Amino acid sequence: MMQAISLLNILKPSSRFAASLQRRLCPSIAGATAPVSVHLLRNLSQSYRVSVPPPWCCVQHQEMASDDGQDPRISRISSVIRVIPDFPKPGIMFQDITTLLLDTKAFRDTIDLFVERYKDKNISVVAGIEARGFIFGPPIALAIGAKFVPMRKPHKLPGEVISEEYALEYGTDVMEMHVGAVEAGERALVVDDLIATGGTLCAAIRLLERVGVHVVECACVIELPELQGRKRLGDKPLFVLVSST
Repeated sequence: MMQAISLLNILKPSSRFAASLQRRLCPSIAGATAPVSVHLLRNLSQSYRVSVPPPWCCVQHQEMASDDGQDPRISRISSVIRVIPDFPKPGIMFQDITTLLLDTKAFRDTIDLFVERYKDKNISVVAGIEARGFIFGPPIALAIGAKFVPMRKPHKLPGEVISEEYALEYGTDVMEMHVGAVEAGERALVVDDLIATGGTLCAAIRLLERVGVHVVECACVIELPELQGRKRLGDKPLFVLVSST
């Protein structure tokens, strides 16, 4: 900004040229309105936190990283995830990714962020957890050149399966995978839409490790950190795009 002012003082150009040069070198000097990036972060109570850059900040391009270093695509993804209160039962704030799927740019950005992270990690298996892991897993698998393996609830897969029981808040459930779908020594990524308590992710990890597969990482679109799912995963790395808080 000071360089622009000094240049104008030295050259003493015409007022019309000076105004043009000011607009090109630093719009804030000339009074031009710079593009404003508004980040909407949705939490469980459906409230929003709005962050607007101060007027003297020159935002050069909408794809430029935000001041906190977060990829700007994540703000868009977060803003289109809808929260439905009291679903499927009272007291639950349901994180609904169907609105994300309706936004083609946000959906593409979601897949791109995962692909950029995993394309060079030599992953041969993407394991998707029923049911919404089936939405995000296949496009990631295709993009990184891996096979997709569905991890399903009981009696959903035809043919021979192996099973893993896991605890829920009330009772237990079972996850199944086809026998022969993976081989010992393969490297796997486990994908789901959301991590809450981490029970299903842990079951998927145990199922894969029982047959000698190395689980590189678990990946989710949303995390509910207050439910402390990361603790349940132990030393298994977890990558998430959006936090509910």
